[in-house]
Formats: sequence, C-alpha cells, structure tokens
Amino acid sequence: MRSLGGERKATVRGPALRPPNGDLRPENMPTKRESHRQDRLAAALRPGPHHVGPQHSCIGHREHAKEVLPPPSNHAQRRQDPLNTQSLAALPQSLQALLSQFAILFRAESYRNFVTVIVGWILARGRHSVSGALRALGPDALGNHFSATYRFFSKAKWSPDALGEELFRLLVPHFGSRVEAIIDDTLCKKSGPHIWGAGMHHDAVGSTYGRFGAAARHVAMAFGHNFVVLAVWIPLPWNLGAGVAFPVLFRLYRSKKLTPQDQYCKRTELARELIGIVHEWNQCYETGKNLVVLGDGEYSSKTVLRHLPEGVEFIGSMTMKAALYERPPARKKGHKGARRKKGRRLPSPRQLAADTSVPWSWATVHIYGAKVRLLVKTLTCLWYTTRKESPVRLVVTRDPSGRLEDRAFFSTDPSMPIQVVLSLFSHRWRLEVTFHDAKQFLGLEDPQNGWWRRESESPRPKKKPGPNAKGDRGSLAAQRTAPMLFFTYSLVNLWYLQHGEPERDVARSRIQAPWYTRKRLPSFADMLGALRWKIVAGQMEADPHLTRVSSKLEGLLGALVRAA
Repeated sequence: MRSLGGERKATVRGPALRPPNGDLRPENMPTKRESHRQDRLAAALRPGPHHVGPQHSCIGHREHAKEVLPPPSNHAQRRQDPLNTQSLAALPQSLQALLSQFAILFRAESYRNFVTVIVGWILARGRHSVSGALRALGPDALGNHFSATYRFFSKAKWSPDALGEELFRLLVPHFGSRVEAIIDDTLCKKSGPHIWGAGMHHDAVGSTYGRFGAAARHVAMAFGHNFVVLAVWIPLPWNLGAGVAFPVLFRLYRSKKLTPQDQYCKRTELARELIGIVHEWNQCYETGKNLVVLGDGEYSSKTVLRHLPEGVEFIGSMTMKAALYERPPARKKGHKGARRKKGRRLPSPRQLAADTSVPWSWATVHIYGAKVRLLVKTLTCLWYTTRKESPVRLVVTRDPSGRLEDRAFFSTDPSMPIQVVLSLFSHRWRLEVTFHDAKQFLGLEDPQNGWWRRESESPRPKKKPGPNAKGDRGSLAAQRTAPMLFFTYSLVNLWYLQHGEPERDVARSRIQAPWYTRKRLPSFADMLGALRWKIVAGQMEADPHLTRVSSKLEGLLGALVRAA
C-alpha cells in the first residue's frame, strides 16, 4: 500500500514468515523492550537511514533496508513453504529455529535464498562461491532459477545492519560482565579489474616489520576489498577464560583515489560510525552492562577517541613516542586569561620504560589463555593530541625474558586496574582468529561477487591500468557477500554455543588426530564439522532409502563431513 504522500507502508507478514517462538505477540500486549525492538525492526525495513546522528555521516558506505511487501498472490504455495521443504526440511530443528529468528528481516523469496546460502556455505567444500553453495545443496534445493541467489545479493531488499542487530539481540544472554566490542579491518583479496569497490590495500599478512633490522622490513600491497569489522566478544561456557569474536557490523573501505569526494570516509571514521551503532543497540536492549571497545594502534586515534559516546570506554595500544602531560593545576583565584588545558610534560612511554628512578612492578595477568607474569609501569596522564583533556591510564609492559619488545597500552577509564586493561586488550586477538577461520574454513575471499560483464555486441573497451568498475554496478553485491559469510561464521558459533557437545567433539578429534595431546577445547573446525554432521544426518533420516544403511554409513560419513 502507499500513503497519500507516496511512501510505501510496511505491512505485517503472514504466519509463514513469523518465527515460531519469536517476539511478535499480537494477542498479548508486548513489553516495553519488545515494543522498542519491533519499532527498530520496522524502521530498518523502511526506506531511509537506519541510524541518524552526528557521528553517522558516511552515507555512501552503508545500505538502507527498504520496506518489505508480502509475496504476490500467485506465490501462495511458496508463501506457505518459504523453505522449500522438499529439500531443506531435513535441516536439524535446532538450526531451523536459529535461522527462523531472522525471517522477520526478509520477504519469503529472500528468506529462502538466505537459508540456501547459509546452509550451502556450511556444507560447501573447496571454493565457497555463491555457485559453490548451490552445488553443495544439489539441484533439488533450488526453488527458483539459480540466478535468484545472485539477485539476493545484488537486488533483494535486506540490510546487513538489520541482520547484525538481530544477531546482537540473540547474543545478549551470552555476554560476560561487559559488552566487549572489537574493531579492526581485514583484506579480502580479489582478482579482476571489474569488481566494484576493490583497490590496492596494505597486506598485513604479506608484510614484515623489520624485527631484525631496517633492511628486513617489507611492506606488501594486494588488490581486493578492505572491510572494517566490528565484533562482540563472547566467553565460552566450557572455558570462561577463552572466547569467540562474533562479527556483527561491516563497512567496505574504498580508497580515496577511487571514491567520490562526498562519499569518502577513512577507516577510523567508519569505525566511529560502527561504535555509535553498537552503543545504540546496547542501550536499546537494556543489557545493563558497560560497553568497552578494543582496538589496535590504527584505531587508537583522535578520530575515534574524541567522539566516543558517553559511557563507552576504549582500550588500545599507544605509540612509544606519545606526548604525555600532567593534568592542569587548579586555577588560582583572581587569575586572568584562559584556563590551562594541560600541565607539565611527562616522559613518553619509551622514556618511562628506560627511567631507572621509576621501579618496575610485577603483575600476574591472564592473557591469551594463560597466566603470565610481566613487569609493568603505570601512570594517569593526559594524551592531549588524541584524547584532549580526558585522562587515560597508561600501562607500559616488559617481557622478563627479553624476547619481546616493550609495549604501551592505555584505557580511557583511569580507575581500571592494570590486570583488567591487559586482559581485555588480549581479547582483541580473537578477531584476528575470526578472520583466519573465516578465510580458511568458509572461503571469505572466494566469492567474486560485484563484477560486471559487457554485452556481447558491444566492442571491447581499451584496457586501462587499475580497477575498471562500471559505475555502481555490483555495489550491493560487493558490500553484502563478505558480511553474509561472516554471518555464517557467527551462526555456526552461536549454534554450537546453544547445542554443541564440546567434550564429545574434542574426544572425537583426538581419536582422529592423536598427536594433538594437549587439545582441550573445540576449534572452529570442530564446530563446523559437528553442524555439518547434524545436517547430513538429518538428510539421511529423511530419505527412506538410506534408513537401513544409515548406521553403517555413520562412521564413514562422519569422518568425511568433519574433514576440513
């Protein structure tokens, strides 16, 4: 329907699209929290920006979800069966219940494509392209032409931000004492000049950092997509010292040379936008927990730190050459002129580490899954060039064995203990593990979505150096495909948190690989293998021809499914 002003109104979808145990309760009066969630979801499905505010100015780097219409009347059968039950109803009930939580964000056709892509990538072997997901499910899983799956990324009306908000809501019961958000970026290497948004970026994996002298330093560049990712850290119930980083928000960074001036945003500006969004979520769902952002040296900048929302703390690394100051002295009565903004100059972190008049102190901290004794020095100061007049807690660390160089860390909360600062900062590494696992086991760099093909009759254009994307063709697909793979990673972890059996999977893994004598925790490969086996076992039980031989094939198929 359209209003008098011409704007489409969001309509309530039928029972087939509503989760079986969802939050929408038309018969009962919803609570304040549920009503707030419904309002935010409805806002995400209307045309226009999701988040408005002074910090969300990068309008060229996020997609706006549009309102969802009910399926046409000639699709009644598909409306009643959005999952194509002839092929996908064999999914485990636990996975169906988890996926149905996101049904409210799609129309029926798009929801079927969403489930097809997620399950296909979970089962896929080799390249995790879009066609690889379809190949893993087989031809019977396709309700429409295979091109509909590609249009799901390039034209369908859905928003990665809305998916991230729903995932955040599902993770609320699993938060620890704080809501820990990790911010970083990763490079997804691509090939081909026609992919939208791709460019030359710094390749951290291929670079060296001159540890053994300036001659050994090598800075590598690579062609591809550079995504700024915000993830939330969730502790594992079977080992509270360990955790998993769940990616929830994404922005594609485009180089300044290839981006229109009015759409260009630095990585730090995109990170500031994502922090503002997750802060709104934390307030919306009333977690009652403080939000702490963890970042490396690139994001410990004035662009981020000077615009942190009220009540949000930041923990990051500090350059050893930082200019530090004391707090300004109290203003004397009758003194004329402007108030002092900073006190006398203090030693830099490098000078503080070398100062023999300030003794080192021993501290036992739990970092990276182990208890470690470190030498530390600390002080409360002003990092004026970055944080202005807000004080920070500086922590300088030294490895007693001398193998690692001195490092400096900081917290925007001056009262935070040293052990907490170092322990929380170590959680940042889990996002690096997420990048590794998503690329190795889910093929994050495999999809070539977002390219354009010239018409067969048109003449071949003259080759030009650098990217040659054609306008905005492929922009939606380029900005949606990698986030969907990250959501697949998050959904596998969330399913395992709710239904996994870590002791059984670790024991099974040690039988298959007895050389892992110290393996105590399930890896992402174990979680992915367990979910794959659940899906395959459900398909075997649903097929009457395999019922008699399923027990004989269980051992063989289990080993094949869990193989990386």
